[in-house]
Amino acid sequence: MKRLLATTAVLIALAIPAMAQDYTPDPNAQAGGSITITYKDDVATLDPAIGYDWQNWSMIKSLFDGLMDYVPGTTTLRPGLAESYEIAEDGLTYTFHLRTGVKFHNGREMTADDVKYSLDRVTDPATQSPGAGFFGSIAGFEAAGSGGLSGVEVVDAATVKITLSRPDATFLHVMALNFASIVPKEAVDEAGADFGKKPVGTGAFKLAEWTLGQRLVFEKNADYWRAGVPYLDSVVFEVGQEPVVALLRLQNGEVDVPGDGIPPAKFQEVMADPAQAARVVQGGQLHTGYVTMNVNTPPFDKVEVRKAVNMAINKDRIVQIINGRAVPATQPLPPSMPGYTEGYAGYPFDVEGAKQLMADAGLADGVDTELYVMNTDPNPRIAQAIQQDLAAIGIRAEIKSLAQANVIEAGGAGTAPMIWSGGMAWIADFPDPSNFYGPILGCAGAGEGGWNWSKFCDEGLDKMAVDADSLSDPAKSADRLNLWSDTYMGVMEQAPWAPVFNEERYTMKSERMGGEDALYVDPVSIPVNYDYVWVKQ
Repeated sequence: MKRLLATTAVLIALAIPAMAQDYTPDPNAQAGGSITITYKDDVATLDPAIGYDWQNWSMIKSLFDGLMDYVPGTTTLRPGLAESYEIAEDGLTYTFHLRTGVKFHNGREMTADDVKYSLDRVTDPATQSPGAGFFGSIAGFEAAGSGGLSGVEVVDAATVKITLSRPDATFLHVMALNFASIVPKEAVDEAGADFGKKPVGTGAFKLAEWTLGQRLVFEKNADYWRAGVPYLDSVVFEVGQEPVVALLRLQNGEVDVPGDGIPPAKFQEVMADPAQAARVVQGGQLHTGYVTMNVNTPPFDKVEVRKAVNMAINKDRIVQIINGRAVPATQPLPPSMPGYTEGYAGYPFDVEGAKQLMADAGLADGVDTELYVMNTDPNPRIAQAIQQDLAAIGIRAEIKSLAQANVIEAGGAGTAPMIWSGGMAWIADFPDPSNFYGPILGCAGAGEGGWNWSKFCDEGLDKMAVDADSLSDPAKSADRLNLWSDTYMGVMEQAPWAPVFNEERYTMKSERMGGEDALYVDPVSIPVNYDYVWVKQ
């Protein structure tokens, strides 16, 4: 057994200096105050086993904790509720030692039983968690249900042993996902299906108010186990706010961060004003925007049609719609992600070639379908551009412009033939190529409620993915990335997606907001790390 502090190691298990795990708080940070965040749509759920969209991700991060965590503003792993851990020599057994004295919002102390319950719950098919597939390497996952995971064992009140069925190079990252958040059984039992509206965690904030369709209020958890944070007394989330109105309110000093970002129609105007541009924060992201095609629904059950869609979309024109804040995508992985296939050009923009593929599929006369899209600008405009491109090859797509939660529901249920993923497009949960596969392209994510909206399932590619993540030996990291590259090239050959662009993030903050810029484009607590930002008094 190797005794370790929780480290940044992903592919290796070597202790590193404690300093690398620490976060130096802003010396200018001031405690107190409240901030206002706006969103167009209401929040669907704050249940960490269920929530998986743009706006609730960082909210859940602030309400709950997992065994592992990230240094704020980075993708560097650090200790969470696990103070330390040990890994067996064969890489199959992780023993986590919990912090003592950590309390849930209901006042009860967290124990190892809560860890087991939470992992059992998220993997139980009855929970219908879109993140269940992340835990596929834990022993007993295939038989997960009301009896729980056989691979998760409570050793004592402060110790949990997790046994894997295979080495998993991403396992520590998985333990930092929202889905691995620790929840108290009694609170889930009491709230039942309403736990997502009555969340109880160990996080820096707790839910104080939720007026559906209007606002949510988070208040500071005075008993939070991390000393000194959060700085804010409260965070107010106002929903039902059009992004253009939110920007105007920010300009008037009424809003601190527009959660939906800078409206594309106003982007050039904002950047041309030095005073406003000074409050813009830009950050890179591991992001791909794409169109999904349900491979079980005609006409997308024909690979020729799916390839035709890839060839019909004018990606350069769509990038122009968002003021050039992206680059055309050729594959599921973004260019900055390990495992990206260099030199792969993807499907060419070729209208005539796409028409020929439609004819090869027996659909020379065209076909009718539906394209679902989130109703926040610029997504409806992007959908209209895609609609025009598809019409040129005979695919007549009716646009279904809906609230984010409704699009996600249709995708999970498999009732949406096509979805433009904008506003919900994939941003990596952690910086590893496996994260772009399991939940959104793998068989585990294709079930009811899953995030694999194309319902694509190739067992051969799934096996390649498992083989890749089983290469946990750092000496084989190049072989692992090559396997991932081959896996994604296999996906592109079957074309369940049409990758469209890789986007940069731009957001704004009010003049009174404090904290380093990285907290406002946090790659993990998307879009804002509420635990560490502060306001100038």
